Amino acid sequence: MARKILIVDDEEDVLKVASYRIRKMGFDVIQAMDGQQCLDMLKKDKPDLILLDLRLPVIDGGEVCKNIKADEDLKKIPVIIFTASTDKLEDKTIKMGADAYLTKPFDPEKMRLKINELLGIENG
Repeated sequence: MARKILIVDDEEDVLKVASYRIRKMGFDVIQAMDGQQCLDMLKKDKPDLILLDLRLPVIDGGEVCKNIKADEDLKKIPVIIFTASTDKLEDKTIKMGADAYLTKPFDPEKMRLKINELLGIENG
């Protein structure tokens, strides 16, 4: 069974491109378009990794990440902050408890390497 990645972004174009790239890497993809939808999905569908935008409607990505990392059942799921905002991004990532970050527009190779690293997959 393929590993599953949840992409959370409110921009349909970003969801389409990121989903396409991640499927090409051999992963299954599920999607959410706002923070509440993400948290609701996590109750029934535990992905192996989450790509999480910061600027989301309903609940912003920072709060979503803090909720994930505070939940005993979810905290071990790696979270990659996935955002166009570079303002103090490294500090924000640490403060939220996220495992890594990628900036948009994203480099598909950097994305592949980061996902593989967090999932413990050898990069070939």
